[in-house]
Amino acid sequence: MSEALHKLAQKAGVAVQFADAGLNRKSYDVDANVIRFVLNDIGYPCANDDEAEASLAKIELERWQKTLEYIYVRVENNIVFDVVHPATEKVDEIILFDEKNHKVTIKTEMLDDIESKFIDNIHYLRKQYKINTPLNIGYYVLAVKLGDKIYRSRLAVAPQHSFEPEALKHKTWGFAVQLYSVNSKRNWGVGDFTDLSTLVNLAAESGASIIGLNPLNTLSHDYPENASPYQSISRLYLNPIYIDLEKVPEFEDKDKNAVADKIADIKKQEFINYDKIYHLKTYWLEQCYERMLSNKNSGRYTEFMTYCGKEGRELEKLAAFQAIYEQKTKTINGGWCAWQEELRSPDNAAVADYVRQNQKKVDFFKFMQFEASRQFAMAHNAVQKSGMQIGFYRDLAVGVGKDSAEFWGDKEIFIPQVGAGAPPDAFFPCGQKWGLGCFSPKKLKEHQYEPFIKVLRANMQNAGAIRVDHVMSLMRLFVIPDDMDCGTYVYYNFEDMLNLLTLESRLNKCMIVGESIGNVPDGFIEALQQHHIYSLSVLWAERAGAGWGGFYAPEHYPSNAVTSVGTHDMPPLKMWWFGYDIELAYSLKMMSEEEKVNSYHKREADRKHLLDSLDAAHIWPEDKLRQGNYLYGESYPEGLEEAVHRFMSKSASRVFLLQLEDVLQVDKQQNLPGTDVDTYPNWRHRLPVALEDLPQDERYIRNINAIRKER
Repeated sequence: MSEALHKLAQKAGVAVQFADAGLNRKSYDVDANVIRFVLNDIGYPCANDDEAEASLAKIELERWQKTLEYIYVRVENNIVFDVVHPATEKVDEIILFDEKNHKVTIKTEMLDDIESKFIDNIHYLRKQYKINTPLNIGYYVLAVKLGDKIYRSRLAVAPQHSFEPEALKHKTWGFAVQLYSVNSKRNWGVGDFTDLSTLVNLAAESGASIIGLNPLNTLSHDYPENASPYQSISRLYLNPIYIDLEKVPEFEDKDKNAVADKIADIKKQEFINYDKIYHLKTYWLEQCYERMLSNKNSGRYTEFMTYCGKEGRELEKLAAFQAIYEQKTKTINGGWCAWQEELRSPDNAAVADYVRQNQKKVDFFKFMQFEASRQFAMAHNAVQKSGMQIGFYRDLAVGVGKDSAEFWGDKEIFIPQVGAGAPPDAFFPCGQKWGLGCFSPKKLKEHQYEPFIKVLRANMQNAGAIRVDHVMSLMRLFVIPDDMDCGTYVYYNFEDMLNLLTLESRLNKCMIVGESIGNVPDGFIEALQQHHIYSLSVLWAERAGAGWGGFYAPEHYPSNAVTSVGTHDMPPLKMWWFGYDIELAYSLKMMSEEEKVNSYHKREADRKHLLDSLDAAHIWPEDKLRQGNYLYGESYPEGLEEAVHRFMSKSASRVFLLQLEDVLQVDKQQNLPGTDVDTYPNWRHRLPVALEDLPQDERYIRNINAIRKER
């Protein structure tokens, strides 16, 4: 690699070397072709050394070519900003406005740190200023007057710590639920918002303080079987499949009779049939929409129009995208990138013309979001009425599908021809190619981080906490060019991203949990802890010897963490115990015969380690004490779930999340990373017990009691 390319990569925040998180930690030198591709894709041409040097010079001049930064993100006790201007001019006035455009009286001082530079024979100064007046956290407009010109920037004033609910003064617990998997006698074959309200009441009665949810964001309207909640088309809005039709005001009793047989057939199927369920629901939502339109003098129609006005441009873009996509997918393959050029941007006149000509269809997609938002708010209202202390713990996906409304609507802030992924680590030794669209660090700041802020706010709505998926992306994200297998890290302004997350946490009264399983940079967890951002901790990862030794005792767990036995990407407890996950991976040719044998030997040792840890903690149920070593071929240990849940509940961590799959002894994994629906039924497993029957289920009762002994 040439020196010019190496310097450019360092300056632009593209890694030339990285280490994985595998059991045998390995370092990689990034291929020069990958580096050139990524640099070019984020706006720094470097096909040869001359181009690389020109791009490097461009970076070094960027700050000197504008008076103010696009945005300053500062912590409340240290509000410093810089101003660049010709030496022949001076700063006449510094003005601050709040978000309501009210002038804020401030006192400023110029610091001694002054830089200078000559550009095209003009002498420029870069001066540092500090605002000494205490400011409330939030967003401001910073204005600087130079002569007869006024320059403006955005100022974000962040707190030192993110929001922490009062409940976290004590140890709490709750459920981790995949909403789609909830089985109830009244739903249409997939969990819905009414099920969620029911679950809230059940959880509150059981003493729970929090309910963790999968991402609830909008998925593909035209391909419902693309069911991964981490591959949304918009992280700003909700998936209409969670709407309970029977709670839609326009839905009538006779409608329910008309669909009863279809629902019964759908619910008989082993797996969730997204295609049939979604099309059935959207058909009846259209009937409800038509009924609403037939009475435009109603309060319901007024509420709908008010909602559309409040949501504004973002809702308009989503609805336009979905309406156009539905039409084009009938004749064009390849997603929105294959549409006519004039339809590839929401700002084009052709899109506006399409919306005007198809307003009714576009508004139907808005109607679905209106109703989904209303029903999710009803579930949140159930949280408030129940007295649940934290409430919903929402999941914010790390990225968005590239064939998505979010990418189509704001493509200039995404890196165009790369997808987010992950390098090899302890759980995924081959690495992962997610293919998700990811923000361009350069463009994100130029847009004052507004796309990032919008996504945060949307997912903090109706939530007392959010899980930031792959939280390391605040600092760096592993990207892989679309047509390559190898990738590298792109770095973000970690300080800005972390402070904005902290600010939005406080403004929305929403605690932050960072999912940090994987390749975690040195010092990263400590930085999160300084901002009172909680980490995730799972039983399978809390072990000595990089996963080969014993399980750590409960007192070893960090206090500022949310713990669980596993995640949706890991086998439930019973599946793990019998090694069904090993057999599954082997049957899908994800491991060799030798690897399978070795995995079973290791699992046998792992099971012994777990039994020893449970013994040491003295938490086996008194009427189901350990009977032996339970070697392969012997029975499943009675009381194992209770013992494990009590073990986790004894931990020092403030929050423990119970997975119903473990309680109900499910032996199938919700998601098997590295597979698609043609290989494995990811995201399609229903819980084996109906929600209405849970309170009487002996396993449920015993596990809740086990947790409450320690929490």
